[in-house]
Amino acid sequence: MSIRDYFKKTVWESFAANGGITTDFVINAVIAMAAAVLLGFVIYKVYGLFYGGVVYSASFAVTLIGMTVLTCMLTLAISSNIVISLGMVGALSIVRYRTAIKDPMDLLYLFWSISIGITLAASLYVLAALTMLVMILIVFVFYHKRKRGVIYILIVHYDGDAADDEILRTLSKFRYQVKSKTIRGDTRELTLELLSNRNGTAFMDKINAMEGVKDVNLIQYNGEYNG
Repeated sequence: MSIRDYFKKTVWESFAANGGITTDFVINAVIAMAAAVLLGFVIYKVYGLFYGGVVYSASFAVTLIGMTVLTCMLTLAISSNIVISLGMVGALSIVRYRTAIKDPMDLLYLFWSISIGITLAASLYVLAALTMLVMILIVFVFYHKRKRGVIYILIVHYDGDAADDEILRTLSKFRYQVKSKTIRGDTRELTLELLSNRNGTAFMDKINAMEGVKDVNLIQYNGEYNG
């Protein structure tokens, strides 16, 4: 059988029974779409529960459900009809997405949703369930590793060099790193990045009470320490 005959046979078979929509196809599609909604909602909840950014985007979270369902639908359509599959390839190839992904973890959730949608459309439900369990475990483990402490940027303005050693002694219980030190005449600006395992900020009062200290600024930083 030539390639031309194969394409003719494939197109004819796809449209032969009720326009290519058979009872088995409808049942499989309903099951796959229902599973896509369910697992997409699970991804949505995991994203909200383990979100580590500064500003939570509810619209992006909802996008994860829609991405799972739409990917499942597209894969079902492509697998059922070779004409549709060729049209999809042409249509999707001219689409340009301009939304910037600020957090690499957001990209992970997007690929997670797409992968689950494709897997469900292929009726690989066991593989989809195992993937969900593994991904949730990975996110859970690294989330708790990430939340072992709160990272701050500490900025202190003071006069002279007398307060230098005293400031660092006050922070000896914390893991810190001096990021910069600026000298403007008699005024000094010291910037440190520190990891605090405590929610309190009592150390700010101690530093502010030191002789020569003008002001103390503390900013929570959405970053990570290695190790």
